[in-house]
Amino acid sequence: MRASRLVSLVLLLQNRGRMTAAELAAALEVSERTVYRDAEALSGAGVPLYADRGAGGGYRLVDGYRTRLTGLTAGEADALALAGLPDAAAELGLGAEMAAAELKLLAALPEELAERADRVRSRFHLDAPGWWRAPEDTPHLSAVAAAVWEQRTVDAAYRRWDGTDVRRRLDPLGIVLKGGSWYFLARPHPDGSSPSPGPLPPRTYRVSRLRELTAREETFERPAGFDLADCWAEWSREFEHSRHRLRTRVRLTRRGLELVGALSSPITAAGAAGLEPGPDGWCEAELPVESVAVATTEFAAYGPEIEVLEPAELRSALAAHLRAGAALYPR
Repeated sequence: MRASRLVSLVLLLQNRGRMTAAELAAALEVSERTVYRDAEALSGAGVPLYADRGAGGGYRLVDGYRTRLTGLTAGEADALALAGLPDAAAELGLGAEMAAAELKLLAALPEELAERADRVRSRFHLDAPGWWRAPEDTPHLSAVAAAVWEQRTVDAAYRRWDGTDVRRRLDPLGIVLKGGSWYFLARPHPDGSSPSPGPLPPRTYRVSRLRELTAREETFERPAGFDLADCWAEWSREFEHSRHRLRTRVRLTRRGLELVGALSSPITAAGAAGLEPGPDGWCEAELPVESVAVATTEFAAYGPEIEVLEPAELRSALAAHLRAGAALYPR
């Protein structure tokens, strides 16, 4: 632990120039007394570290000195993939490793490239969650991440989308951050209620729905050929299409065709792609949507630019919805 801190102290001075004991203590999360002891140890080991006394003083390295102690640890290497996502790294328990990795990388760069990297960092910031969305509560995220890193089987209590609670034994394979929400892909163990021909395929779980998570002693082997990005992309496509189960037949004006692309999902909008209104100013389209309830709210935003023809249940629901709204504004 102390050796890593000594390297970090040298790299801080190399990257930032002169720093006071208080500034070093804050950056290293230690006391100033510890900084004094570390500085003495580095000087005794031959590192050209000097202390400038008086106001505006501090510690600095002799001009031109650059350390080559830039080897990355395993944890720091893991954190490099999240270099543009400091908040995500912190949630996964890799915040300290990412900071140390960034410091070592900057120290390894020539001065002009280090300055360019600093300019990029000061001019670019990634804020992944969408607007008007509160962060999800994910108290088990770091435990999931640890199980993924260590390939350790876990016992999980999980609340499904319909509110039912289930217990699963899982082999966590990877973690995904999508639109500010955390998910993990895991291979479930057979529950023993029915014969299983072999290992079950990976499934997707939302981290915020975990109620309990306990890591087990046993580890697992990752499936041969498993690719997290490919698996997530396939699941995403299937999930999006599975949500659009209701097939509707509607009439749209030209303005309605424009609204489909602006107000509806890409899957719904695909049903109207390439259509043009006829001589009467209308065209028919088959639009897939999630449900009658979702379509009622969505199509109500189209106003007079859409007419639902089928199914009859949706036509009645939309008419009742619009009449109720109109009743609030009598003439």
